[in-house]
Amino acid sequence: QVPVVAVVTAAGGVRSMTALFGSLLALQELGVLDCVSYISGLSATTWTMSKLYEDANWSQKNLSGPIDDIRKQVIKSKLHCFSLDHMKYYENKLCERKQEGHKVSFTDLWGLFIDCMLHHQESTHKLSDQQLAVNQGQNPLPIYLSLNVKDDFSTLDFKEWVEFTPYEVGLLKYGAFVRSEDFGSEFFMGRRMKKIPESHICFLEGTWSNIFSQSFMDAVYLSGHSEHFWHRWTRDTEHDIENYPALPQKPHEQTTCLSIPKGYLSKTLREMMTGRPVVSTYHNFLKGLQLHNKYLENESFCMWKDTVLDSSPNQLNEMSDYLKLIDTAFFINTSCPPVLRPERKVDVILHLNYSGGSQTLPLDLFSEYCLEHGIPFPSTELSQEDREHLKECYVFEDSLEAPILAYFPLVCDTFQKYKAPNVERSPAEMEQGRVDVSNCAAPYGTGLLTYTEENFNKLLNLCSYNILNNKHSILQALRTAVERKK
Repeated sequence: QVPVVAVVTAAGGVRSMTALFGSLLALQELGVLDCVSYISGLSATTWTMSKLYEDANWSQKNLSGPIDDIRKQVIKSKLHCFSLDHMKYYENKLCERKQEGHKVSFTDLWGLFIDCMLHHQESTHKLSDQQLAVNQGQNPLPIYLSLNVKDDFSTLDFKEWVEFTPYEVGLLKYGAFVRSEDFGSEFFMGRRMKKIPESHICFLEGTWSNIFSQSFMDAVYLSGHSEHFWHRWTRDTEHDIENYPALPQKPHEQTTCLSIPKGYLSKTLREMMTGRPVVSTYHNFLKGLQLHNKYLENESFCMWKDTVLDSSPNQLNEMSDYLKLIDTAFFINTSCPPVLRPERKVDVILHLNYSGGSQTLPLDLFSEYCLEHGIPFPSTELSQEDREHLKECYVFEDSLEAPILAYFPLVCDTFQKYKAPNVERSPAEMEQGRVDVSNCAAPYGTGLLTYTEENFNKLLNLCSYNILNNKHSILQALRTAVERKK
């Protein structure tokens, strides 16, 4: 009868990294952190997770230590990361990585910069090292999320969820995984052909938070504008020429279509609109595998299929030499997908939103995504009044098949008046309650890598307070989940 609880996050640069520390600190204080089975992250929240999981017993200890350490890193200048000594260090590491057999890209340099930015000295931790932090069940299982994409296709047209855990890395759609220590090695037909050393986790952090991977079409989608106008340029034209099939069709059979590739001008425009400045490239462990001829009837495949190529098996990922990985936030800013895998049986989701701009857009986009794909997820309708004046927490629980969702937008509401639940601020403390999280530019803009100590503490305290002040909502969600399981 113990409910399975998952914490999921949203991206937002150093803002999201800092905010997650505050939220976890509050969950620990409430005694809820010890009940959490999964923590999933994307983009910069993976920096927080990677930092914490360097300690095999982090959730059993006071988090003030890691927070003090990360505070020192955030408030200091990042100019030292561009010193001549560091540049030589980056060059040596990239050359070493290339010699090992990895495909080197700019995201590897970005990963080294992140490592320099967040650590006093070089970190040699690897993803598989985090097994020591979960092998006794002492911490939640960390799940890191990325997207696999294809050249010349927008993220909306082709994307595949890729999850990383200390034990395995795999694509949800195919149900295919390899051991985390083997990710990056060369495979063919399911056999490892060449062992390549496991990447240090800083290189994976560069992949998970690749801010350089946004295409023009991604920007159109995230801005809320219709992408249908651009599809006439970014998709080939197809005509169904089998209106009256002579034989009865089976569910896995496809109708015969005439595909007309675009001309030179359209092809050039397509490359411009779907091109990504930088992607992370890894050897494809699916290479050489063949899909069963009834793959479209597979429940797991159908749950996660959402690309224009899903009905063309010879164009799916088992034919590619490489995986092309990007930041998930450029599609939907949430790390929810992996915790919705049916086998994980998650009962309660604590969704911590740290995105800039609209606090409801990630929730709206993912709710729509789940509805289109038949993934059990509660209805997340909000009134216009709520959208204009967001509260600190919303609980959605309309379906017994879907998990209970507690959604925490990044807002500064009652924190302006209270420094702790039911503890009002004195006139001298009112300034500490003014936290401007609604401004996309400053002081917590996604592109900012350095905060003042005051702004760091304000954001940390705000996110901690928003959890503590909604203790009743969290506990009620857990009680409801227990009642459901009886």
